[in-house]
Amino acid sequence: MNLIQQLVKKGFLDKDNALRIEKEAKETLKSVEELLLEENIVTEDVLFGIKAEEMKLSLKSAAPEDIPSKILELIPEDSATHYKVVPLAKKDGTVGIGMIHPEDLKAQEALRFWSRQGKFAYKIFLITPSVFQNILKQYRTMRKEVGRALEELETELKEKIGAPALNKEELSRVAEDAPITRVVAVILRHAIEGKASDIHIEPTREELRVRFRQDGILHSSLVLPLKTSSAVAARIKILSNLRIDESRIPQDGRFSARLEGRNIDFRVSTFPTTMGEKVVIRVLDPTEGLKRFEILGLEGRNLKVVEKAVAKPFGLILATGPTGSGKTTTLYAILNSLNVEGVNIMTLEDPVEYFVSGVNQSQIRPEIGYNYATGLRHILRQDPDIIMVGEIRDEESASLSIHAALTGHIVLSTLHTTDSLGVIPRLIDLGIEPFLLPPSLSLAIAQRLVRRLCQECKKEVKPRSEIREIIMKELDSLPPAAKKDYAMPKEIKIFQAQGCKKCQNEGYSGRIAIYEILEMTDYLADMILKDPSESNIAKEAKNQGMITMRQDGILKVLSGVTSIEEVLMTTGEK
Repeated sequence: MNLIQQLVKKGFLDKDNALRIEKEAKETLKSVEELLLEENIVTEDVLFGIKAEEMKLSLKSAAPEDIPSKILELIPEDSATHYKVVPLAKKDGTVGIGMIHPEDLKAQEALRFWSRQGKFAYKIFLITPSVFQNILKQYRTMRKEVGRALEELETELKEKIGAPALNKEELSRVAEDAPITRVVAVILRHAIEGKASDIHIEPTREELRVRFRQDGILHSSLVLPLKTSSAVAARIKILSNLRIDESRIPQDGRFSARLEGRNIDFRVSTFPTTMGEKVVIRVLDPTEGLKRFEILGLEGRNLKVVEKAVAKPFGLILATGPTGSGKTTTLYAILNSLNVEGVNIMTLEDPVEYFVSGVNQSQIRPEIGYNYATGLRHILRQDPDIIMVGEIRDEESASLSIHAALTGHIVLSTLHTTDSLGVIPRLIDLGIEPFLLPPSLSLAIAQRLVRRLCQECKKEVKPRSEIREIIMKELDSLPPAAKKDYAMPKEIKIFQAQGCKKCQNEGYSGRIAIYEILEMTDYLADMILKDPSESNIAKEAKNQGMITMRQDGILKVLSGVTSIEEVLMTTGEK
């Protein structure tokens, strides 16, 4: 009996999902374990506990700091990464070996080779991906790697970096030197390993500070000598094809690199400050950007209405919310679901965030007159089936998007409003005639991002009386259809963030969206023609069973996905 069959037998997986996972594993070349964990079908500990039983192996948990560097040297870092095999400890001449996939014949063959080469006996243990990743980091730490590079740089250049006399040619040479190249490469790699969305490299009065944005929050990660500022900025500019001799004005660029076995895109923005140039790098990992609806946080009624709108042959689907609320990721998920052979998909973006195979993506350039409106006019001559417009900003782009939807196209775009109820009044404010909205607008999706609780260390607690009142108020006001979909708990229990090694003691790991989705109905169409005020739209939203963002968040709190603090803070309650 294999792992999938064991999960079905123990009730963690139904037969339909089991067949889908097995098929997807063959198509994507991902392991079954990877797919199960990506979709949060089962926790890592449960999954590997079952696998350990199945393989009759011990499941080992090892603290990385307890593994001596000499033990790590038995298996080279590159090989350990490739085969997902790490040495754990040595006792009585036998080395304990941790493996994620002990069933991998190639990994077993490599292990036998290392054993002969290093003249050691070994015993295999099963380890989880989290344990593996933490041990892998012991091979190299950012400070250690950067420290070695800086020592070389100090010896090579002495006090030359940052000196006023450094001209373009000298700066270019310094930026291309091995130490600075390695410093930048280490920063990029550790950002990917830490699942950072942005890298901030900013000069202060005393030092060059490097910060990573992880799960929406900036964390200090590294401090470099201030004199490296010009060389680090120049290296990133060279990678991005920007002018290294121009530091008086902001510049934008991008570059790609293969890191951790994946092609990652980096979007670069430089900005002049009184202390020197600040560089911000947006990390665009395609595996993070192209996700399934369920992983994004769409479920129940929200998932059904999105799938219904996507199945239509035409219509405008708008994602709304502030900057950084995940609008583009939601649109890419919809785009990805529509990306099949036989359709022509065209996009206008500023900038192109993720490159999608099979999609014709174009970046607007307002400085040369190529804006959303101009691009839309030309796209309509390209025989598109599906159009994605990065943002509706003005009357012209709004009008063209509406007319594209009216003439038989699926149109995806974003709009800046605080909630889904404000989309219709906003479009009317932009000059769209109310009678054009019912036949063109399919969905208005409003969203925010909240941090996911770490599933390894979250703690179940009873809420305080005031928190319980807030939760009960939202549950009581849920639409009747939603109450049927969600089993209302007899006793209110929530989960708190704790902190463990897996989540770097944050208590949270990753983010998920909370949604509210307004769909076009006959009643809403009638209301738009008579009195499209937000109060009237709110009444119709309730009638059609719309779940508010706060209610969606509360339901995710009760299911242990996020904390009540995250939902209240994100939806405006202090």
